[in-house]
Order: sequence, then C-alpha cells, then structure tokens
Amino acid sequence: MKRPATGALIGLALGDALGKPTEFLRSTGRIEESYGPWRELPLPTPALVTDDTDMTVAVARALRTALGRGDLAPLRLTAPLREEYVAWAFRPQAGRAPGRTCLRAVALLTDEKRPWHDASQLDSKGCGANMRVAPIGLVPGLSDTRRSAAAQLQAALTHGHPTALAAADLTARAVHLLARGTRPDDLVPELIAYAQEQRRVYHRAWLGTLWLGTPNPSGEDYIEFGWDECLKVLGWVDSARHHADPESDPCVYTGEGWIAEEALATALLCFLLFPDEPLLAVRRAACTAGDSDSLACVTGALAGAYLGADAWPAEWADRVEFGEELRTFGAEWDA
Repeated sequence: MKRPATGALIGLALGDALGKPTEFLRSTGRIEESYGPWRELPLPTPALVTDDTDMTVAVARALRTALGRGDLAPLRLTAPLREEYVAWAFRPQAGRAPGRTCLRAVALLTDEKRPWHDASQLDSKGCGANMRVAPIGLVPGLSDTRRSAAAQLQAALTHGHPTALAAADLTARAVHLLARGTRPDDLVPELIAYAQEQRRVYHRAWLGTLWLGTPNPSGEDYIEFGWDECLKVLGWVDSARHHADPESDPCVYTGEGWIAEEALATALLCFLLFPDEPLLAVRRAACTAGDSDSLACVTGALAGAYLGADAWPAEWADRVEFGEELRTFGAEWDA
C-alpha cells in the first residue's frame, strides 16, 4: 500500500529538518564545507524541525476540527485555522526561525474582534503561505473547488498577496496530483493547465473582501495577478527540468524560494531532477543558497506524495520531530 499522505507528511518534516541547519548559510560551498557533499547530507541529531512543519501541523489540526463538524466550508475552516495559528504563535519558537509575516499577522489575529482579512499582510507573498499547505492536498473527500479555496484561505489569513494564494493553491494541487498517481513528467503541464483555468476564479465565499485592500478593481483582477506570476515560474520549471545540472544549485534556475512562487518552483525542480530518489531530492533542496528548509520541506511533501511512506528510511522517519502526530494524520487520510 502506497500511503501517500504518510509519505508526504513525513517527507516534509524530514526535508525541513535537513534544511534547518543550512538555511542561513546562503552558499552551497559553505554548506558542503560544514556538512560534507550534498549527496550525503546527514539528518541532524536530534532531527528538529522549523516553523514549516510546526505550521503544517497547525493546518492539519484545523482541518481535523473543521471536518469533524461537517463538510468543509468557509466559516467552519476559518475559525480553527485562526485558533491553531494563534496557538502556534504561543508555542516555544526557539530555533524555529518563524517568519515575520506570520508573526505579524497572527499577533493581529489574537484580537478576536478583528476580521481575519484585516490581519492579512496584503503585501506579503513569502513562502510561509505554501510551506504549510500540504495537508489540504492530502485530506480525502474534497472537491477540486473546496481544495482550491481552502488552500488559498489558509494562506490568506497571514499572507494576503495574490501570488501567495495562487502558489499555495498550486502546491496543494501538486501534492494532490502526485498522491493520486500523476506521473512526474506530466506534473508541470497539468499545473500549467490548472493555473490557466483558475486565472480569474476568485473564491468570494471563502476570501470575502480581501481584495478590497489592494489597488485591484475586482477580486478577479486581484487573483489573476497571482496566477500570472505563478505561470511565469512554472515556465521556468518546465524549461529547467529538461536541462538543469543536478550538481548545480537549483536556485540558479528557478529562484531562491523566499517567496511563495519560487519556493514551489524550486521544490518542483528538485523533485523532478530525482523523482525516484527521494533522499537525493530533499538533500538537493537542502543544499542551496536559498530558503533551504522550506525548499526541502515542500520537496519532501512532493516526493512522499508520489512514492508513499516507504520512500523514507525507517531510521530517519522514526526520529524526526512531530513524527508521531504526522503519522497519525497520515494514517487517517490514507485509510
């Protein structure tokens, strides 16, 4: 049995743990000087994670709460997302390097009287928007529309830039497609087709008046901008997957990953360079000049969704932080 949800959730945590010590070295040379050749990058002991996995767990908990109350719906998901994001902010963050956008937005969300869209950081498209979205691509029983809207909503509570929403949607879509058996060679063309279909789809029931805080004349114009930025980087991936040198820093081809669309693009590239070698995929993503923990986190989700739980060595999977809770969610969603 493939168990793609378990594979993706454990994979993202392992990638996150691999990239945690390399994130701020900002040079593949410095990383290899400190940790050895990238193809042999060791899993740290202990295998601690960053805010990427911590916030993924928050999204997974919110999904469980929302679905326990009935079909996924805007208000039914918004409330537990807000609660889990606030709870995340009050957990010990030492060593997790939480993003400024998340901290700033969640500080505003602590005011229960404040509408969530007034807390959203409309100018931010940081990769915090999509590093945590994998659970929405994995949970069973959602229509394509609900999956898309939920992926955008979980991003929008903190990151209000339209590209953050589109990149989160695409990341969840990629995880979902791979979990369902899409071939790696078909993945980017399918994502491009999906982005083209979604360009002017604004999920008004889920996002409300979020767009009113931007210069755009309508919600459709607002979200179109984000999809167009994502289509641009998907084009980069489509080109790079055919000619990129696996020994080169993937950020050279598709961006450093500090912003959401580049995090998706470079993670896709790392996965596509090594679609049947998950450890090499996450190691490649963790040894870059960019946001290595987030790149490896998303890469691990993609590789695990495609190959399933057996992609990861038991010795690694058994000791990664949050492993027990992630396996519990995986078992629920793989059933």
